[in-house]
Amino acid sequence: MGFSITILGSSSAAPIINRNPSAHVINIHERLFLMDCAEGTQMQLLRFKIKFQRFHHIFISHLHGDHFFGLIGLISTLHLLGRKQELHVYAPEGLEEIIDLQLKASETLLQYPLTFHNIQENFSGIVFENDVITIQAFPLLHTIPTHGFIFKEKPKIRKIKKEFVDNFKPDIKSINQIKKGKDFIDKTGNLHLNQNITFEPAHSYSYAYCSDTRYDENIIPYIKEVDLLYHEATFLSDKEESAHDKLHSTAAEAAIIAHKAQVKQLLIGHYSARYREEEDLVNFKTEADSHFPNTLLAKDGLTIHLQEDN
Repeated sequence: MGFSITILGSSSAAPIINRNPSAHVINIHERLFLMDCAEGTQMQLLRFKIKFQRFHHIFISHLHGDHFFGLIGLISTLHLLGRKQELHVYAPEGLEEIIDLQLKASETLLQYPLTFHNIQENFSGIVFENDVITIQAFPLLHTIPTHGFIFKEKPKIRKIKKEFVDNFKPDIKSINQIKKGKDFIDKTGNLHLNQNITFEPAHSYSYAYCSDTRYDENIIPYIKEVDLLYHEATFLSDKEESAHDKLHSTAAEAAIIAHKAQVKQLLIGHYSARYREEEDLVNFKTEADSHFPNTLLAKDGLTIHLQEDN
């Protein structure tokens, strides 16, 4: 089963010709989640052949337009396409009122249930959970209430060794318990330790999304040792003062956070529109690499596979 992230937008507040503002698609075992929804997100979904109807959960980090101005358009398109399934939106307080006003002004009565889950300022904790993953929100340091999110697979079951099954023929109930880590007592009363009759479970992957934020080491406990960290890098270090004034980060600061959090890989994006040339992005990577060598540059259309489909 797979775990991948597709970048729909790598720009900051203003789009440029080859960069849309923020939106990521997280695909976990063919369950799609949309993280942020900037203006133009629908066109990016079409461009990269991602089906609108497969989204059931959308997460909005904060209420700056480059992170949610595309939401009303997507909601409306799903209505026009005849959607019937419920859509859940997880966002700061205030977004529900904004969307309701837009629907009211256009006299649109949606054909499907739209449910908002308000995330209180400075909240940290699980906002969504199913049988496969948990999604946790945590506060970021920005000019308005902003949250990061961690998409994390739940621990996977252990695999039973074939020779043990052949020799002792456990029933279905015992097999399920063994897969969950239980020891096994055979018919003669002998104890078989789980570690001796199973293989270690496959690795559970994790992805952390840190949108607009100033350098803030308070996020490290939340993102520690994740497989992939997306951290905004709006500016290069020569604009560090501007970054701090606007509560954004530089590429170097994003890399320092990645290093201190001991993450496996760093992805930087949310580049200011002032950086338009390919050489500018090379400078972002060079700056980040000096602190954390395993850094990737976000580019529209890039898909990162943390785990391939089996």
